[in-house]
Amino acid sequence: MIRKNTWATLAASLVLVFASGCAVSRGQESVGSFIDDTGITTLVKSRFFEDKAVAGSSISVETLNGTVMLSGFAKNAAERNKAETIARNVKGVTSVRNEIAIRP
Repeated sequence: MIRKNTWATLAASLVLVFASGCAVSRGQESVGSFIDDTGITTLVKSRFFEDKAVAGSSISVETLNGTVMLSGFAKNAAERNKAETIARNVKGVTSVRNEIAIRP
């Protein structure tokens, strides 16, 4: 009896796991999209660190469905604009939301 209940519970758990699909908690984004977005975020951040005009450690990058959101702080408007340009030129980016604040 205990063995039947254990197997029934295990089977029900597996059905729930596989029935839920491959959705990721970030807005029901698919696993493929999540991996693409992670790659975009990584590439944008690495290009920030390669470019001496942008302080990569002061700018946060988040990507969802190809839309990149930049936040954090820049020393001046030129740095803010350069960060946006770098993000726009990464393959797979559909749009950029630039929320970078300029430090006084």
